[in-house]
This record gives sequence, C-alpha cells and structure tokens, in this order.
Amino acid sequence: MGDFAFIIHPIELDDVFRKLKFMRSWPVPVVETVVKALPPFKVSEITGVQSDYAQTSGHFVSCPLTSKQMVELPEDKVINKIIRAGKVAEKLGAKIVGLGAMTSVVGDAGITVAKNLDIAVTTGNSYTVATALQGTKKAAELMGIDLANAEVLVMGATGSIGSVCARILARDARFLTLLARDKNKLDLLSARIMRETGLATKVSSDVKRSVQRADIIIAVTGSAEAVIDVMDLKPGAIVCDVARPRDVSKRAAELRDDVLVIEGGVVDVPGDVDFGFNFGFPPRTSYACMAETMILSLEGKYESFTLGRDLSVAQVDDISRLAEKHGFKISGFRSFERAISPETIENIRKNAQRNTQKLSQS
Repeated sequence: MGDFAFIIHPIELDDVFRKLKFMRSWPVPVVETVVKALPPFKVSEITGVQSDYAQTSGHFVSCPLTSKQMVELPEDKVINKIIRAGKVAEKLGAKIVGLGAMTSVVGDAGITVAKNLDIAVTTGNSYTVATALQGTKKAAELMGIDLANAEVLVMGATGSIGSVCARILARDARFLTLLARDKNKLDLLSARIMRETGLATKVSSDVKRSVQRADIIIAVTGSAEAVIDVMDLKPGAIVCDVARPRDVSKRAAELRDDVLVIEGGVVDVPGDVDFGFNFGFPPRTSYACMAETMILSLEGKYESFTLGRDLSVAQVDDISRLAEKHGFKISGFRSFERAISPETIENIRKNAQRNTQKLSQS
C-alpha cells in the first residue's frame, strides 16, 4: 500500500533496453510492437519520503509506450492506456496519481484521465513551471548572467504556461520580450504585466531576431516541431525548454557546446527516499512533476491539483510554498530527460567565454 503513485513510461527504446537487454538484438519494429502490447504494471515501491510534518510512500506504475508512440498512436488508445495505468495505481491503494512525461501532455492534459479514475490526478506541471523558473535563475548565476540586466525572452508567451512564466519572470526581469503569433493577445498580456508589476515589456513575432538577442529563453511554444535554430543562439545563452514536443531538438543542441539547454530543475526529496527504480537521476532526487505528487500527498491534499493547460500564478505560488514547507528544493538541472553535472555546465560556461572572445575579435 502507498498514498500516491506516479505513472512513468520509456522515453525512448534505450530505456526499454536498459531493463530488457536481450531485446537489443531484436528488430526495432518488433520491440515497438512488444512494448505497445504490454499492459501497465507496478514498477517499484517508493519509501522514505518524509518531511518535518509528515511522511508518505507510493509506487511507480509503468504505462508501456515510448514518447514516439504517445505522439503517433491514436489519441484515444494512448489515453485509454494511461487510464489503465491509473487503475493499477488505484488497486495499489494510491489516493493521488501523478502523470509523468508525455502522459501529462497527450489529449487534454489529464482531464479525461481524472474523469475515469476514482482518485485524484495531477500532471505536476505547476511545480514543473516553478522549478523551471527557479532552475533558470540558478543556471543564470552559474553562467554569469545577471537576470536583472539580461535580455529575457518568453516564446509562446500567450499560452497558459507561457503566460504564467512571463508574469512570474516580470517580478525580477527588467528586459522582457514576449513572443507569439497573435499580436492582440501579446498586447493584452503586456498590458496585464504592466498592471501587475509595472514592467514595460517588448512584444514580437520574429523568432530569429528575438532568439539572436536573448540571454535567457523560456520556450513553451506548443509547436509540433523545434522552432529554435541553435545556431542563432548567443554564446552562453540559456534555453529552458518547457515545451512538449520540444522547441529545441536534441540533435540540434549537440551542435553547440557553448549554450545551456535545460528543461527544469532536479529536485531534492526530503527523507531517506528509496525509489526502488533507477530513472537516471542522482539518489534521493526526482523530477519536479514527481515531486508535486509527493508534496500533495505529504500535505494530505488528495484532490486533483494541476489538470488541463490553464495554469495560474496562484497554483505555481501555492505548490512552491508547499514544496518549501516540506523541504523540497532544486539541487541540479536536467537536459533532455537526464540530469546534467556541474562540470558539464562549467565547461559550457568556459566554451561560451572563449567563443564570445573570438566573436569580439573578428
């Protein structure tokens, strides 16, 4: 028994091969067919989550579909499999279930899943946004960027997540550009930020020019394809890519060793937590979306928290407050679903300094 559950899935076939090594020699179409046919199942027990105020335990439950399959298969089939994974969580005694990675993105972002389960559901996106912004600020410090004097760009600013990010960033940034296609919506958001914070923002629909000027980019466009050409980025630029599908492709990012692409923060979990499963993070750390589920469980807040695509500043502030109360905090960064080391970031910073000097001398 456990109070919460979290649904995970293989991001790519390499994740399948890490568990089922014998499949490496199989033809890819055969492996994909096998993965697609597997039913959801319990992966592990999660124990030792404990704050100064409460303790909780839970389970990982797998929804066996890769990210590619989540995007390409008929939406109703994917959602049905996520619901079946939620039913496994129910049988395990969970009072709340979190949706991980693409399971929180497909369809209506958890609303249909919640309607078909008898327990609370959360996507974890509120804490994901909170830690993405916290992580961006921390990354800026490590890269030697002063947020108050940096050119900050929010791409996809008129969407629900982009709007929340822009409104929160406006508390600290002085030079903020909002980018989206709809000029009227941009003007409305800009006016709202002016009312809330007194900050006058720029608005733009010119992706290339805006990217070339930016020191810090929050990318949440909702585009089906990558929209940032990494060759346009300044040396030393930071891109926090919150979008799914991504706004920066992994292959493109590999062309630049002087820019930092992150997806958000790696979160320290309070207590002597044992996940019972290695998902590629350092011990006792988790994704923010996982952490949101644990935070709500520690708080005894067994009600659906983040569902759909309409996030609010109040939700982000609320989960940030609860995270601090229970001792969750950012401990590192992740990039393309994996934790990245401080040494990697230091190398990027040095490469950026070198390339900036070359540009200034040319």
